Amino acid sequence: MAPSTLRFDGRVVLVTGAGGGLGKAYALAFAERGALVVVNDLGGDFKGDGKSSSAADKVVEEIRAKGGKAVANYDSVEDGEKLVQTALDAFGRIDIVINNAGILRDRSFARISDVDWDIIHRVHLRGSFKVTRAAWNHMKNQKFGRIIMTSSAAGIYGNFGQANYSAAKLGLVGLSNTLALEGVKYNVLCNAIAPTAGSRLTQTVMPQEFVDALKPDFVAPLVLWLCHESCQENGSLFEVGAGWIGKLRWERTLGAIVRQKNRPMTPEAVRDEWRKICDFDNATKPLTIQESTGSLYEVLSAVDSEKGISMNPTSQGTSSIDPNQAIGKKLPDSVYSYSSLQPILYALGVGMSTKDPDHLKFLFEGSDNFSCLPSFGVILAQSALMSGGLASVPGLNIDFTRVLHGEQYLEVYKPIPTSGEMTSVSTVADVLDKGSGAIILLDVHTYSGKELICYNQFSVFVVGAGKFGGKRSSTKAKVTANPPNRPPDVVVEDSTNVDQAALYRLSGDWNPLHIDPNFAALGGFDRPILHGLCSFGFSARHALKHFANNDVTKFKAIKVRFAKPVLPGQTLQTEMWKEGNRIHLQTKVKETGEISIAGAYVDLTSSLSSPESKKAVQGVGLQSELVFQEISRRVKDVGDQLVKKVNAIFQWDITNDGNTVAQWTIDLKNGSGDVYRGQARGRADTYFVLSDQDFMELVLGNLNPQKVIIYL
Repeated sequence: MAPSTLRFDGRVVLVTGAGGGLGKAYALAFAERGALVVVNDLGGDFKGDGKSSSAADKVVEEIRAKGGKAVANYDSVEDGEKLVQTALDAFGRIDIVINNAGILRDRSFARISDVDWDIIHRVHLRGSFKVTRAAWNHMKNQKFGRIIMTSSAAGIYGNFGQANYSAAKLGLVGLSNTLALEGVKYNVLCNAIAPTAGSRLTQTVMPQEFVDALKPDFVAPLVLWLCHESCQENGSLFEVGAGWIGKLRWERTLGAIVRQKNRPMTPEAVRDEWRKICDFDNATKPLTIQESTGSLYEVLSAVDSEKGISMNPTSQGTSSIDPNQAIGKKLPDSVYSYSSLQPILYALGVGMSTKDPDHLKFLFEGSDNFSCLPSFGVILAQSALMSGGLASVPGLNIDFTRVLHGEQYLEVYKPIPTSGEMTSVSTVADVLDKGSGAIILLDVHTYSGKELICYNQFSVFVVGAGKFGGKRSSTKAKVTANPPNRPPDVVVEDSTNVDQAALYRLSGDWNPLHIDPNFAALGGFDRPILHGLCSFGFSARHALKHFANNDVTKFKAIKVRFAKPVLPGQTLQTEMWKEGNRIHLQTKVKETGEISIAGAYVDLTSSLSSPESKKAVQGVGLQSELVFQEISRRVKDVGDQLVKKVNAIFQWDITNDGNTVAQWTIDLKNGSGDVYRGQARGRADTYFVLSDQDFMELVLGNLNPQKVIIYL
């Protein structure tokens, strides 16, 4: 045979119902290609009556006559353990199970007896269950297995007079789908076929001429391919017959939300949306139960926000991106009102405790230094994502069940008030094409009145939405940074509580993934997982305590990439490296050693704000400092007008003897404007570098700016 020929040498195959028809074709084909075959057949008629060993024996004889190896088994598939034991006794293992045995008891629904119903399910559904269960652990332990369930077009579409048969056959599809999910990590794969072939079961429902044209030999090649070790197909359903093979999948309309907040859901509302509910234009094609049910969270968010969305947001397989339409588009503004209760709840949610006296300033509203944790800034902005606002952006037709929170950046411009009303303005900053998916950069600026308090950049990854021809990188993205190649300066261990996620969700992230075991199971988790932004909060406060003594005025920014989920009750191990004003960090799960937060850093305010730095600046006698103080005063007086007119951020690096000794930023872009010492918070539009002396000469009009200023 040619080198590319599919072989099964050494593989042990069990074929049920192999005394004739399809089963016989499978057994002969596997044996011809080197497999060791167990030929099972009870030997009864197509109604399940009678018993004989002759059918299986004849197939075994034919295989042996051709030089193959096979043994017979005459047990009912309801005794699945006996069938598998035959394989183990004869060949020492079991690799492939073809559940093919079946009978018919056709009756119109009104005439189906309990006996007719029960025997069909016992042979088709229960029999396949019993045989497969007997082989399951053997396949798992050897890290290889291939399973075929035999469904039917009657199960897929229904067929007059076959209610019992149709129900059992569609049940096999459900069984196959679940085994595919549970077995894949052990390399145990399962698929279902709906064959059309001439056999004793089709004699009663097809003309003989048609039966003769549908040879079982035209079905066997698909079964052999699905069972080969090189085939990775899993959890699929195929129709096959007469040399044709087609793959089936479910299809679903976009649907409509027919419920409104605080109003009863009525049949009239269903009636009014019926055309949309049944419209298959732009239909979705969910492949998993997660994709099917994952829309519920988005629906609940849409209903709760009273904004609603006109269609099911979980359009799996139909995600489409047009960056030209999306970039620069604003989402509806969101308002967050809070009292001192919310910062305290947040502090508790990210692991603070009264056991630590340093934590009291974040947990007790009566503390002299009562403060918000800087990372509370994400809470002010998170409704930008959770209100379903992205669904309203043109050019972003995305499946929200495939959206992952990839990275987060937070910059705090002023200590966050312990109570107030914050307005967040959200804009799609950029959309990137990563091939396997799309990245959406969402910029959120949060204001108290006109004063800019903080800025967040949410980086969300949409699985499967890539390959739209977009760019792969962006200058607008806040990038991660790898830690230094040396042992960390500080390592902090902090145990999360088993109720950590239940507590953190009180800060507004109500995703049931973090509390409902059933919902978590749909996502493939053994139990609910911790919010990524909860781990983010742990890491942020670790850096704040160990490098800023919990002084919130020293916290400037934090950037993280979410790498692996954390389970409530696990221990977070934060490793930190100090490099100037930047604290590099990564957070691991101690119990597993896996990194949960990677490429992260916390930036502290400029060291120039420390007493030592101020002394150094004063020692060189900088004249420019007085000028910037005057500029600051004037900006406070007319800042609103300047922001509207200039709309830019300028950073000045002042040098002395060739060294940078001071940095100033003039922000005429955000809020009502600001002038402050230090690097620009975010990206400056223009950078200037010049000496302190030249700066003063420039201010006095004695120098041409083009001759002395270095623009970066």
